Amino acid sequence: MRKLLPVLLLAASAALAQKAPTSPENLVQYAHPMVGTQKMGHTYPGATVPFGMVQLSPDTDTLSYEQNGKYNPDIYKYCAGYNYDDKTIVGFSHTHFSGTGHSDLGDFLLMPTTGPLQLNPGTADRPQSGYRSAFSHQNEVAEPAYYKVKLDDHNILAELTATTRVGFHQYTFPGTEPAHIILDMMAGIYNYPDKNVWSYVRIENDSLVTGYRQTTGWGRTRSEYFAMQFSKPFKSYGARKYDPKEAYRGFWGHFDQTQGWPEQAGRQLRLYFDFSTVAGEKIKVKFALSPVSVAGALANMRAELPGWNFDQTRRAGQQLWQKELARITIQTPNQADKENFYTALYHACLSPTVYQDADGQYRGLDQQTHRAEGFTNYTTFSLWDTFRALHPLFNLIQPSRNADMVQSMLAHYDQSAEHMLPVWSHHANENWCMSGYHSTSVVADAVLNGAVPPAQAERALAACVATARHRWYDGLADYIDRGYVPNERSGTSVSTTLEFAYDDWCIAQLAQKLGHADLYQEFSKRATNWQNVFDPRVNAMRPRLADGSFRPKFDVLSTNGQGFIEGNAWNYTLAVPHDPAGLIARMGGLRRFVPHLDSLFTMHLPDSFFAETEDITREGIIGGYVHGNEPAHHAAYLYNYTDQPWRTQAQVRNILARQYHPTPDGLGGNDDCGQMSAWYLFSALGFYPVAPGSGPYALGSPLVHGAVLHLENGQQFTIQVKNQSAKNVYVQQVTLNGQKLTQPFLAQQEVAKGGTLVFVMGAKPADSRK
Repeated sequence: MRKLLPVLLLAASAALAQKAPTSPENLVQYAHPMVGTQKMGHTYPGATVPFGMVQLSPDTDTLSYEQNGKYNPDIYKYCAGYNYDDKTIVGFSHTHFSGTGHSDLGDFLLMPTTGPLQLNPGTADRPQSGYRSAFSHQNEVAEPAYYKVKLDDHNILAELTATTRVGFHQYTFPGTEPAHIILDMMAGIYNYPDKNVWSYVRIENDSLVTGYRQTTGWGRTRSEYFAMQFSKPFKSYGARKYDPKEAYRGFWGHFDQTQGWPEQAGRQLRLYFDFSTVAGEKIKVKFALSPVSVAGALANMRAELPGWNFDQTRRAGQQLWQKELARITIQTPNQADKENFYTALYHACLSPTVYQDADGQYRGLDQQTHRAEGFTNYTTFSLWDTFRALHPLFNLIQPSRNADMVQSMLAHYDQSAEHMLPVWSHHANENWCMSGYHSTSVVADAVLNGAVPPAQAERALAACVATARHRWYDGLADYIDRGYVPNERSGTSVSTTLEFAYDDWCIAQLAQKLGHADLYQEFSKRATNWQNVFDPRVNAMRPRLADGSFRPKFDVLSTNGQGFIEGNAWNYTLAVPHDPAGLIARMGGLRRFVPHLDSLFTMHLPDSFFAETEDITREGIIGGYVHGNEPAHHAAYLYNYTDQPWRTQAQVRNILARQYHPTPDGLGGNDDCGQMSAWYLFSALGFYPVAPGSGPYALGSPLVHGAVLHLENGQQFTIQVKNQSAKNVYVQQVTLNGQKLTQPFLAQQEVAKGGTLVFVMGAKPADSRK
């Protein structure tokens, strides 16, 4: 029996091991914030939590938006503050956009230094001339909610993590030489001398500093408040003011404000805090933000980060990321595909961003303080981009969050002096960037999919209708009266007409849902206005003059001065997502439409045709198809509306393979607040929302070998892919819950209910005659 006992114990242990639940896979390891930080991606590598109000990240240069009184095109590389090709780091600021093609923010830059105090950032070619530092990517780590880098010139290890509203710094100093932490209130992204309107800093005690700054720029009237707490007292402090001399200077000149003075005010301020350190000593800094007040920033710090445990905060942030990433679990033997997928999901969950204090207070568009009642207030609405796939993704995997975003848009409408839903808004400002009124698409899609409570649906419709009737907005009076925006009125007359038409169609769907027949008729008619800028003589969309004639001088391939925003006629002619059948008919039927679509992916577009459009580069182009920008993101799926859906399958897999890589230069264009990433996520799963607000998804060719969508309602939607391989890109059969789908479409409501979608793949199109 004694000999048998070890055998029995071993068997019992094995049985218990078999029954023990397996730990969920760590998905955070596959998400790489460094992807997109090189070339056109415009992402940032720093620390943030999902949809966080703080984006604590390194900035790598100090270029000005202005050069000799004009726009400095080199600034475009710094939309996210960080450029992978740079060799120096200037410091770590607390607010950043992800993937945009224009910029702002970069608030409150901190930089730890050693040696003699330097308050000038220096230059990239001579970093030792200032407080910036050289660094190496070999000594750099970027993970969700964590960033680490060695600052070579100061021999300091800098580590960053964050909560929703608080940035957390940890600096390990090398020894006993003079140690400083610099607070640069002048630094900013897309900066220029007059961007800082005012700054105020108050030294509360020997470890707490508070203040605010007001800026102009993309956000015309932007205010940000802060509270900064050090883990140990500083031994001394001081400031420099770089304001130009003014006629009136008051009586503050009686005092020496450069050393030990407890408050500073001005447009151009830098402060420093001196510490005594020993080798390996860690100084930590908690930096809380508020859109409302210093008191709000202090309350946010107390609510979210009362202690000083850096590693615990990092783990908590990564647990939040694990929760977000685990909303979709995929199966694939390809490591790169897994990294691409979860990096895309990471980027998709960076924005819109929370914009309220822990108690719900936020600054509204009217510059007054409001409290979000019953919802979380969000900002950073890059709607020209994100209506296409990002918000439909949220509607699918987290509709309650998207409902809060819609509530935030309606609050924006209520507070807007112009009574408009947001066009492109951030930090209590409408910046009017891009065109259309694509909030209507987001609102309609959310209501139609049940994400918005019925009590709010009528209010949402009224806001959409009012927005679409403002005759002063972007040629809308001509659009309403003539059915198109004339070329003389706008340099983007054609694309604006097309965008208005789609948005109007969304309003019509919402009106029909809510039983407003008159509004349905009005906006359904307006939704056909795309036909008024289609010229059958060239079989393309074309600028039209006020007298009704088409503009004589016209180039279908050029992206400059042809009536389109960030695109050309060859791409924009397909921008009728709400009426593919009507577009196909206008273009002469399938015999002319399919060759046009084919040519989009096979032609060669010379560099000269996009040389003057900074948002389009060679890396983001396949043939003439511009994946690096959004207007044609639905184009590959339009074959589904023809008799050749297998071409959609081939092109989708082609785009997935060529436009996404798990490397710093792995994005072919701006990620645009998650839109590029959302396209990848939908397409890798095998379907895509061609026309948000329409109901069905268009089927493509899944890249994953399987997936489970863990839906907010407790249901699961399972995707199974049989015979999957790099060569087997063609769908042979699709079944939903055992029933064969006869058309290449999938109802959104069916996905929301949960179920099982099965793709059977093959190396040739399902119809062997093709």
